[in-house]
Amino acid sequence: MLRVRCLRGGSRGAEAVHYIGSRLGRTVTGWVQRTFQSTQAATASSRNSCAADDKATDPLPKDCPVSSYNEWDPLEEVIVGRAENACVPPFTVEVKANTYEKYWTFYQKYGGHHFPKDHLKKAVAEIEEMCNILKMEGVTVRRPDTIDWSLKYKTPDFESTGLYGAMPRDILIVVGNEIIEAPMAWRARFFEYRAYRAIIKDYFRRGAKWTTAPKPTMADELYDQDYPIHSVEDRHKLAAQGKFVTTEFEPCFDAADFIRAGRDIFAQRSQVTNYMGIEWMRKHLAPDYRVHIISFKDPNPMHIDATFNIIGPGLVLSNPDRPCHQIDLFKKAGWTIVTPPIPVIPDDHPLWMSSKWLSMNVLMLDEKRVMVDANEVPIQKMFEKLEVPSCYFVDGQYTSFQQSQPQKVSVPLRLTFVMPIPWEEASTAGPAMSGAEAPYSPTLIDQACWGLGLGLK
Repeated sequence: MLRVRCLRGGSRGAEAVHYIGSRLGRTVTGWVQRTFQSTQAATASSRNSCAADDKATDPLPKDCPVSSYNEWDPLEEVIVGRAENACVPPFTVEVKANTYEKYWTFYQKYGGHHFPKDHLKKAVAEIEEMCNILKMEGVTVRRPDTIDWSLKYKTPDFESTGLYGAMPRDILIVVGNEIIEAPMAWRARFFEYRAYRAIIKDYFRRGAKWTTAPKPTMADELYDQDYPIHSVEDRHKLAAQGKFVTTEFEPCFDAADFIRAGRDIFAQRSQVTNYMGIEWMRKHLAPDYRVHIISFKDPNPMHIDATFNIIGPGLVLSNPDRPCHQIDLFKKAGWTIVTPPIPVIPDDHPLWMSSKWLSMNVLMLDEKRVMVDANEVPIQKMFEKLEVPSCYFVDGQYTSFQQSQPQKVSVPLRLTFVMPIPWEEASTAGPAMSGAEAPYSPTLIDQACWGLGLGLK
């Protein structure tokens, strides 16, 4: 899911940029400036030469459909992905580095083939219902094109099949009125941008800026072909040493490794985002925005939302299992650090490309409305304590809490187990149980919309 347009005016929108920037300026900015003086020097040298060009056009046309600076302004328009034709990625070295050993046989066997049909059918139905909910909340919903991701493609450096068009959050990031296409790092995602081009061209024609980051060759040199992972312990050791499967051969990054707080944007070095990719973003966005690198005690970093999720001005959810090494800087800057509750999903539940901490990867419709997983009651209670009402699915009903008054709209859909499972099991998987008999049943919202699994955000 990609936040495209947020409400402008009041204390939000562009003014939130100055609010967050002023709160972080004295602490975080100084730290980053000392580390990356070369970038700022380059920016300063080019500022005068660009002065005349700055006057040529209005940087934000009044009728521009794209305007978003953070993760919490009132949401007006959003891109929601599609699960149609989703394919299992080929088992390449970068896929191996981001998955766990117990699932490797699945990828080796089914790489390049579609995920189980029954599960894709459920995924498509639930995402459609989610779009209906967003529309009922007054949000304009856009959808990418449907593409056959099983088609094999070849470049001078590699060949692969695709993955899906289900995660606009991974490949696109909006900064102000600019849409930036991320270069990505998985070979299976090389052509994923094609699903969004029609939408982006429409935004561009209507006044938005459109930038495509340098497309990597994804040659063998971009990956550590001998990346030594066999266990969680191996991952912890490698992460502590700052070693990742992606090298610094060329810039690469996923948009989902960046999170926005007005003028300040935070990024992590991960399995799919390298320092060259972060530096490209820093130089591209300077001097109007500051890109800060933060890091975590995370054995397998990939996408930041389920680790460090900024949900309001100076308000952040910080994963207790993946503590931020720079958290004291945020505390000194006056931020409120909220520790989300332990997810209710069992540790032994199969999560093919994600973690149980998708529970904290929520969607803020504005500062007082949040979309959460219906199963995750503890985090719902957390938001109630923060005086942020929740909207979620409950037993076939969509519940929206506004002004402390629940409003229920009946929907003909029960959220069910929709994550990809081995095909042998897919043919025998029955309908979801109800009531007390039902095991934990992750919805498309927690597996797909907010994280690394089959879906979007």
